[in-house]
Amino acid sequence: MMKQYMKNKSLFLQKEELLSRIAELFSKKILRPSGVLVFLLITCLGLFSCSKFLEENPKDKLPEDDVYNTISEVYLNAVASLYTYVGGYSDSQGLQGTGRGVYDLNTFTSDEAIIPTRGGDWYDGGFWQGLYLHDWGIENDAIQATWEYLYKVVMLSNKSLERIDKFAETHSATELPAYRAEVRAMRAMYYYYLMDLFGRIPLVQSSSVAMKDVVQSERKTVFDFVVKELQEAAPLLSDAHSNQSGPYYGRITRPVVTFLLAKLALNSEVYTDNDWTDGQRPDGKNIKFTVNGSELNAWETVIYYCDQLKTMGYKLEPEYETNFSIFNEPSVENVFTIPMNKTLYTNQMQYLFRSRHYNHAKAYGLSGENGPSATIEALEAFGYETAEQDPRFDICYFAGIVHDLKGNIIKLDNGTVLEYLPWKVSLDITDTPYEQTAGARMKKYEVDPTATKDGKLMENDIVLFRYADALLMKSEAKVRNGANGDEELNEVRSRVNASPRTATLENILAERQLELAWEGWRRQDLVRFGKFTRAYSSRPQLPDEASGYTTVFPIPEKIRVMNERLKQNPGYKKSSIFIRRIEDLYYLLQQSNYSIKTKSYFSNSLPLIIIAI
Repeated sequence: MMKQYMKNKSLFLQKEELLSRIAELFSKKILRPSGVLVFLLITCLGLFSCSKFLEENPKDKLPEDDVYNTISEVYLNAVASLYTYVGGYSDSQGLQGTGRGVYDLNTFTSDEAIIPTRGGDWYDGGFWQGLYLHDWGIENDAIQATWEYLYKVVMLSNKSLERIDKFAETHSATELPAYRAEVRAMRAMYYYYLMDLFGRIPLVQSSSVAMKDVVQSERKTVFDFVVKELQEAAPLLSDAHSNQSGPYYGRITRPVVTFLLAKLALNSEVYTDNDWTDGQRPDGKNIKFTVNGSELNAWETVIYYCDQLKTMGYKLEPEYETNFSIFNEPSVENVFTIPMNKTLYTNQMQYLFRSRHYNHAKAYGLSGENGPSATIEALEAFGYETAEQDPRFDICYFAGIVHDLKGNIIKLDNGTVLEYLPWKVSLDITDTPYEQTAGARMKKYEVDPTATKDGKLMENDIVLFRYADALLMKSEAKVRNGANGDEELNEVRSRVNASPRTATLENILAERQLELAWEGWRRQDLVRFGKFTRAYSSRPQLPDEASGYTTVFPIPEKIRVMNERLKQNPGYKKSSIFIRRIEDLYYLLQQSNYSIKTKSYFSNSLPLIIIAI
């Protein structure tokens, strides 16, 4: 029956459309309490919204042959156009800056940050609690949307490569090899994110592949592909610092690829492990890379690529804050950024907006959502309110009494002083005296008082990769390889006048939390150090989670149902789409304060539900 249903997918409305229409009808009292309504069962509503996750969506309607006539058109439409997707404007789009996407999956699933439920705020159907608790399920819309976003860029990259190759058949422009290398590097970067988040994924290298032909590759296979693509692309790329203004601003250049290769080698024990639930990993000393004709182990490879970044002219900024300031393009530390401009780009930066209390944001002439906060673990790592408090705490967080840009104390609506209470944070603070004020809030980026769109369109470029991370990667690699990593660790610490520490793995992991707070690396770091699944404040360990199954996200069930050749990641149990979708509709109707009775049956091979109200 399900197969018959799926063959009739054109008969089914999108879930969002249907629910929105139902809400509209109730609000206008077109649907009355005395009626009996018959709806198509929403068992599989939304299943087919993902059937096109391998299809690219061009931004114009011009025939392809009309936009690839010259080398400049090839660059604009096959290369430059891809960068419009690195940042984002809508949820689950972009590598950073938006909500419910890559950044949130890497941040609010860790011990770094939490979005507490604050009365009627920030529950959102249990979404934020689910991220923190690792209880996200196999039908999570944000996880699915992230999968679809990442694959969208992969497929657009495939299309770009095909168009470049077609143009090369009749043209011999010297720029083409570099353009092709840049697109290959872009695709490889997106596969890196997919592999990191989802483990076993389809490795698709054509824009015309049919869904039925899509199969999963083992994680190591994807890893090897990504490394090979980046290594082959690197020599053809510019060595320009892409964070700085100029023709390569915001683009993937050789330094960006070099950073990615270091990151891949650092996590190679994780990425070459095809069974992450068996309690065993490969040993980095035995994982081999070929680098410039030499065979290096994983840790030697990390060191090599980090040293290359230094040779390319990267170094620490004298002041930590410079990397996140308004107009931070001149930074000599930032390696890869998302360009931000209130008029030229449509990228958004939601994180400051989401974190600040409403009155805090209003005092800046901006808006806020009063949500994300530091966890208890983060406060302890920073030594908050101790004699050893890390100097970066006051750079990264608002805590205590809050002031506006002129130094005036900000007050709540009732006239009392706005004071953030970091230690009061927990998963649910509903009906507590500190419901609205618990938690240390994000501060890391300099306030741009001229920002628009509630403060989300600002002039601070969003930092994705920077050299301080490379120094910490090198320190870790040296320690894992049996050498001393003190020099690199303490170079990072001395920049902020923090006292020296011995480079142990424990100290390096702590330093990464201090140095890279709010930068979206914490989940990956915890997975690599084997600490992601442990219990911590407000988060008990899930049953069977010690196996490590939550270190990757599930293959979205709606994607998997479209292609039975895609196997679910181990540990994730199938749930009932029927129940989930009925619950969605039932909840909506409940909000209308109507008495509801339901009865379901099958008719003419199409599942129906009768809702009596």
